Amino acid sequence: MSRHVRARKAKGASKVGERFEAVVGPVAHGGHCIVRLPEPEARVVFVRHAIPGERVVVEITEGTEGDRFWRGDAVEVLEASPDRVEPPCPHAGPDLCGGCDFQHVSLQRQRDLKAAVVREQLARLAKIDVPVAVEQVAGDEDGLRWRTRVQYAQGPRGQRAMRKHRSREAVPVDDCLIARHDAREVHPPGSTLDRTAATATSVVHERVTTRLDGSHGFAVEADGFWQVHPGAPRVLVETVLAFLQPQAGEKVMDLYSGVGLFARFLAEAVGQQGRVVAIEGDRLATGHARTNLADFPRTKIECGAVADVLASSYDEPFDLVVLDPPREGARRQVVEQIVDRAPRAVAYVACDPAALARDVGIFAEHGYTLERLRAFDLFPMTHHVECVALLTRVGAGTR
Repeated sequence: MSRHVRARKAKGASKVGERFEAVVGPVAHGGHCIVRLPEPEARVVFVRHAIPGERVVVEITEGTEGDRFWRGDAVEVLEASPDRVEPPCPHAGPDLCGGCDFQHVSLQRQRDLKAAVVREQLARLAKIDVPVAVEQVAGDEDGLRWRTRVQYAQGPRGQRAMRKHRSREAVPVDDCLIARHDAREVHPPGSTLDRTAATATSVVHERVTTRLDGSHGFAVEADGFWQVHPGAPRVLVETVLAFLQPQAGEKVMDLYSGVGLFARFLAEAVGQQGRVVAIEGDRLATGHARTNLADFPRTKIECGAVADVLASSYDEPFDLVVLDPPREGARRQVVEQIVDRAPRAVAYVACDPAALARDVGIFAEHGYTLERLRAFDLFPMTHHVECVALLTRVGAGTR
């Protein structure tokens, strides 16, 4: 199998292309399972396209004799799991499109595997053991047709394509099955696809429907951040509000606030006597947030890096915080500045369980405990999972 991975210094002879028969171990964070090869290899191999408990033939795709671990694909299944299914997409599998990790796994087992990863990360990094169940969210078709935006590469003949896993090599894809039929397409800037794309507009409008008060339109940049699962905005807003229980007159911070999805509903909940401060680093998103929250003049929208704004402004107590950082998480500097404002509760929206677990551990150092956790299957067929965690100050509780 051909691979074009980031250059690094070789540590001995390459093992790429060698095959080993092995029993698959537990799932690991990142869309693969762990295989432990016995002597004389004695290596951990992170294997894609496998299911725990299966007996497979593993082909090494990355690794040299001196590496601590290797990467590989399950290219032949000798003893299949009862949860193995035929991938619905012909482009899913070893050495094909790298977009989906779990098309070979039944939907319920996919969710169980994701739950196991979340629980393992919390146990290892935050030293807490909590039950985790990954919930289905309305808006997909048996795990397919849920992406409202799709970013394509350009194939060798100018056609739509996807990248292989950890590779720049493109695989032509005529129909991405996790994309909705009306999905907005994003293409490489300057490519033939980009120049001919009918969707190359600068601003689009999404709609989020909540159980609270009907529909609300949100202005979003065409290539800006917005949850790609159609059921995501509603379930995340409702979970955050249910966890925090914001009260009239309270002061709230919305960090990494994007175009103001959470801030808009928080502002409504705390009312005219309350206050919402939304902080976002992207200037275009901040501009859209001002439009989206025009009906809430008491909401302050700040453009700047969250850590920098918190270090220089709003050094006062806040009742509640919504924390929705990018994949790398909030990290210690931001967490400790949140703690310094002594909120009674923090709702942490996380797309990476390892970053969530690390930050939960930092909160714990400062007297905040993980009180509730929900996990949502907003990215079926992939290893990604979205979590919402409620952190409360010991002795404070929620109302």
